[in-house]
Amino acid sequence: MTSAPSNSDIAPGRLMIGRPELALIGVTILWGGTFLIVHHAMQEAGPLFFVGLRFGTATLLALPLAWPVMRGMTWREVGAGAAIGLFIFLGYSMQTWGLQTISSSTSAFITAAYVPLVPALQWIILRRRPRLASWVGVALAFIGLLLIAAPEKGVGLGTGEILTLISTLAIALEIILISLWAGTVQVARVTFIQLGVTSLLAFACMAPVGEAIPPFSWTVILSACGLGLMTAVIQFVMNWAQRSVSPTRATLIYAGEPVWAGIIGRIAGERLPPAALLGGVLIVAAVIVSEIRFGKRVRDEQA
Repeated sequence: MTSAPSNSDIAPGRLMIGRPELALIGVTILWGGTFLIVHHAMQEAGPLFFVGLRFGTATLLALPLAWPVMRGMTWREVGAGAAIGLFIFLGYSMQTWGLQTISSSTSAFITAAYVPLVPALQWIILRRRPRLASWVGVALAFIGLLLIAAPEKGVGLGTGEILTLISTLAIALEIILISLWAGTVQVARVTFIQLGVTSLLAFACMAPVGEAIPPFSWTVILSACGLGLMTAVIQFVMNWAQRSVSPTRATLIYAGEPVWAGIIGRIAGERLPPAALLGGVLIVAAVIVSEIRFGKRVRDEQA
């Protein structure tokens, strides 16, 4: 088990941002914009078909980068790509399914709850005990989720919210696995494998769940192919950047994703109730609080 290379010691109040961090910030902007696109596409296509087409496109786009280095592929890389692809499939399928019935802003804020899960999963998988701040983040995220869940009708989670909440666990595991293998595998090969596995799993699950191929729609085709390009860029950047950025530091940067999604959703006309907005603020606060380091001088945790 090899952790990502360590960053230099970080003093409180000093912001250390290099090219990997800037790349991940760009990822959050792209990521935030995907929710509204998927939400509209779900009016004309099923979630598994859309995920399969989206990641199939991403796989084809990744092939030119991966092909020159495919000859040196190892079984470790095949296993890493397949495992990451499995959790990408679970996360994106549940999230896309949920977007059939909830707004893009609601989905983005609930999805952000995966961040406080990362330290807890690190404890289980990597045997690294979470700090007190991590548990405070979990508590804030839980309260935020309660406020987002239909506050005007009393606290309760609908099908869309539950599916999105399930997706957060898979996304958290994806982050952990990427960081676990990022420093020991070839990025282009593993990215190609994980994208392909995600697409194949999505298409393969259509028949068992009874999802049919939708009628031809330019909205679906253009949305899926456009998101396929964005997905390929996002996955390559995540795999590259997390070779030198720890999972906890990366997830802190990812906290900006629901904010961008909320801004884009607002521009598109989505309006969340005040209580739900407060819940979203608490979830973003949970992300930030869970990554706070206290003390005079703290070494960036390479978990």
